[in-house]
Amino acid sequence: MKPARRKRLFFIIFLITGITVAAGFAMYAFNQNLMFYFSPSDVKQGKAPVDKLFRMGGMVVEGSFKKEEKSLKVYFDLTDYGKTVSVEYEGILPDLFAEGQGIISRGRLNEQGIFIAEEVLAKHDENYMPPEVAESLKKKKEMLEKKVKQ
Repeated sequence: MKPARRKRLFFIIFLITGITVAAGFAMYAFNQNLMFYFSPSDVKQGKAPVDKLFRMGGMVVEGSFKKEEKSLKVYFDLTDYGKTVSVEYEGILPDLFAEGQGIISRGRLNEQGIFIAEEVLAKHDENYMPPEVAESLKKKKEMLEKKVKQ
């Protein structure tokens, strides 16, 4: 093999190796930041991972909101009208957070089945509900209507 061809071959092999390594790092980073959405029913059925970040959405149950004295820690229940999950959050809640409102929270499920939220997002006006929550609630409502008809 001529020296020019050998150099070209090594350059092509080096280039392909570099592209493969870069793609591998990109896929690894993407996989680390991938966050799934689960409804409270999915969480109660054991579909959600324990101690791994995910999003959960639903409606804040009326009368479930509790705040610790002299602390930013709050407790509330989240439902999709099928199942209910207890949520614990420490921080400042959004201004539009209220009982009976649709929210999405990001956090982890602990060993006791309590969702430890790191972030809570509330809807921004009276006509908007996060798409994942709306879809989940719609499915639960349809299932409940089918049960009632039977």
